[in-house]
Amino acid sequence: MNDMSSERIEAMVIRKDRPAPQRPLMLAPGKLPRGTRLLGPLLVVVLWEAASRFGLLSPYTLAAPSTAVATGISMIADGSLLPHLAASAGRAYAGLFLGVVAGLVLALAAGLTRTGEALLDGLVQVKRAIPTLALIPLVILWLGIGEVMKVFLIFTAVLVPVYINTHAALRGIDMGHVELARTLGLTRAEFIRKVALPGALPGFFVSLRLAVTLCWTSLVVLELINTQTGIGYLMNRARDWGQTDIIVVGIFIYAVLGLLSDAVVRVVEARALSWRRSIGS
Repeated sequence: MNDMSSERIEAMVIRKDRPAPQRPLMLAPGKLPRGTRLLGPLLVVVLWEAASRFGLLSPYTLAAPSTAVATGISMIADGSLLPHLAASAGRAYAGLFLGVVAGLVLALAAGLTRTGEALLDGLVQVKRAIPTLALIPLVILWLGIGEVMKVFLIFTAVLVPVYINTHAALRGIDMGHVELARTLGLTRAEFIRKVALPGALPGFFVSLRLAVTLCWTSLVVLELINTQTGIGYLMNRARDWGQTDIIVVGIFIYAVLGLLSDAVVRVVEARALSWRRSIGS
């Protein structure tokens, strides 16, 4: 019994002398819970509403969010909003689709071949330096002032970030992967499918998130040119009549569409890159 008691006492002494385990140092942020990315926009809306309620913001200068929401519901009910939203969405997503496809094809051609790099990269860099709005007068002469002109300009605006980010991701693939593919005897097609395309996906998804926002921001200006439909047209007409509530409705629509588009791309990115472990994943 005495031997057993002495062993227990020694064990207790050792446990007391042993330093308590420390929590691992957090060097990088963890994954955010769902919905927390909306805290910033919601805080701005709350402060905006409070400033309107306390008279710090005049309704003639900027309508309150609650007023804009009521106006938007009224416009949906009377059928005056949805046709304009459909017209804007058709223009934006048509230009987005064409720009993403063209940017991806050009990036693959320039990133994987020397001929493509020589012929294409300089042209895209020149377009990158020229603002899309600066092309409007020339494109109007080429294509007129109809729908084709608007879709074409959105296409050119979207193409640049898709190309730049995807091309940079391709050129950033580790040469060790290339040497390993050569050692394994992969063909050119197998290398592109198994090494190049997976390696370019992170850059492509970054460009896609930029593109889905850029297609809408470009449309805002383009819908001021000879249009009778679209959210930009509604906002421009509301400006002439001093209807700040309708202008705020348009701003909210662009914000919501931008957030939803970004959320969809994030979901697709998380599934496509589920193999990757990174900060915040």
